[in-house]
Amino acid sequence: MRRLLNGLYNSAAALAALCMVGLLIMVMLSIVSRLLGFNVRGTDAYAGYLMAGAGFLALAHTLKMGEHIRVTLILNSVHGRWRRALEIWCLALAALLSCLLAFYSCRLAWQSLQFNDISTGVDATPLWLPQLTMALGTVVFAIAFVDDFILELLGQRQPLRSGELLRNE
Repeated sequence: MRRLLNGLYNSAAALAALCMVGLLIMVMLSIVSRLLGFNVRGTDAYAGYLMAGAGFLALAHTLKMGEHIRVTLILNSVHGRWRRALEIWCLALAALLSCLLAFYSCRLAWQSLQFNDISTGVDATPLWLPQLTMALGTVVFAIAFVDDFILELLGQRQPLRSGELLRNE
């Protein structure tokens, strides 16, 4: 099961990386087309869709690598049972909120598909397509938080140390 979940997080990160490559291609296409005197319509919109997709798809992998911003001021001042209780409470709340975000992201994409909602730009893209990356990213993010919550309850969660403390100024 652990290999499957880690594969899911890594696959979402790989899709985020592909979105970043697509974003680079859209930006380069826009620059080159302007230099050569023609216009490729919709590149700005597609660049925005790809940027949003990259951000949402990378959420779970970033969480599992310990690179999300955490305010540990209170957590570091508490030790023993109280620290674990606070950690469980925080993870339970984060899991709940991420599940709600995933539910409403999926619902938004589904409603856009049902209503044939299209973008208002010149590209006229069906909005469910870019919203699908948001929905997928938030679902994987919710799975990651539920995974961390269950691991913490079982006492098997290994807190990852971010390199952020090494990069202070």
